[in-house]
Amino acid sequence: MLKFTPILLAILYALAMYAVSAFRTKRELDARSAELVDPRLTGHFDRLAKALEVPRIKVMLYEIDAVNGLAAPDGRIFLTRGFYNKFRLGDVSGEELAAVVAHEIGHVALGHSRKRLIDFSGQNALRTALAVFLSRFIPGVGVWIANSVATLLAARMSRDDEFEADAYATALLIKAGIGTAPQKSLFRKLGALTSAGRASIPAWFLSHPSAEARIAAIETNETRWHAAT
Repeated sequence: MLKFTPILLAILYALAMYAVSAFRTKRELDARSAELVDPRLTGHFDRLAKALEVPRIKVMLYEIDAVNGLAAPDGRIFLTRGFYNKFRLGDVSGEELAAVVAHEIGHVALGHSRKRLIDFSGQNALRTALAVFLSRFIPGVGVWIANSVATLLAARMSRDDEFEADAYATALLIKAGIGTAPQKSLFRKLGALTSAGRASIPAWFLSHPSAEARIAAIETNETRWHAAT
């Protein structure tokens, strides 16, 4: 039993850290966000709501300059002020913001927040077990290898979640009558904005797939779904 104690402690530590992180995130979002109300976007969001057969989709505006969308652990959908400003400047269309919202709805519908809790706990346990085992044979380096393996695993799981949320968004956008063109055009824009920052990072360490890979997956899904109808 004693030999499993470090792993059990690692799992408990991971659960505690996740709980603290979720609490801090909720407090931050509550303090720095309010509902996004813009008549130019309401129609697009209403089309998503109609496709989902819900009264409406409430989108929150998170007051930070970064260009991002996110799904909170409590199921709320957020767009950042930076993203909204891109829309106001005409750099991003309303349909493209609807594609972001559809993607974040996908994260919520597919339970990715709960899944990340399990994944995070498992990765922490794996990191600890590998570090203990490898350190017996290669002291010092073993911990580095264990951390690298856990990072690789986390990045792979995160990329899988992104592809799943993209697929959900593709289906939702098609059902809503918006189509996938805005989804793909947005990825092309984001790819151009972030390619310089990603160029020096090995693909297997990236937590998000490349824009090219995501567009290719969307087109593959479209072909398969249209062939089935």
